[in-house]
Amino acid sequence: MLFNPSRDEARNFLFESWRKRKAGELLTPLEDLVAQLIDKHPEFHAVLENPDRHQDQDYLPEHGATNPFLHLMMHLTIEEQISIDQPVGIRAHFTRLTRQFDSEHDAQHRMMECLGEMIWQAQRNGTQPDAAIYFACLAKQGTKKP
Repeated sequence: MLFNPSRDEARNFLFESWRKRKAGELLTPLEDLVAQLIDKHPEFHAVLENPDRHQDQDYLPEHGATNPFLHLMMHLTIEEQISIDQPVGIRAHFTRLTRQFDSEHDAQHRMMECLGEMIWQAQRNGTQPDAAIYFACLAKQGTKKP
């Protein structure tokens, strides 16, 4: 399911992982990882505790709205990239940013900006995501503290 989930499948996975964590139910390793990511984002808890209200909600960047589902799924993507070092060299960027910001979470947020840039470029140009764009952006990250 998670290799190319639909919007509803991805959201349901997040809702269910958080519900199971809150209920003290047994989680799969992936659900546990997601629940840990959600724990780090208390600003999203109310959304994830109310699936009926938020399942179909749109989050438009032009209105300044952060999409909690996209944010969490990007964290999950970065966790996977780091764990398998794909694209090759991503783990080194993560290590450098973690040292610089004294926080794995802050490092991932910086990486998220670059992941988003790479995806946006691919969508805009109608091409596959280009790791060179990702890495060029990552090389610029961490030049100053947030």
